[in-house]
Amino acid sequence: MSFKRSKWKGVLLKNNFYKKIKKKSKSSIRIFNRNCIITPICLGHTFEIHNGKTFIKLVITEDMIGYKFGEFSITRKRNLFNKK
Repeated sequence: MSFKRSKWKGVLLKNNFYKKIKKKSKSSIRIFNRNCIITPICLGHTFEIHNGKTFIKLVITEDMIGYKFGEFSITRKRNLFNKK
């Protein structure tokens, strides 16, 4: 269940997030804040999203705009049982 952010609050992005995107050109940018929304500024950039243990590489495409970074980084490992 996800709650939508109010329109009057605007898009959730940190100030240093914009600085990182403008400073780096097409190299990977590390992100710890998974609740930031993907904007058209991010298009074509490579991000490394922290899932609590490791970083997951993600290349932003047009279809991902409007979603949050956390939706693309899986935080839980699948439990597979061994068959005898």
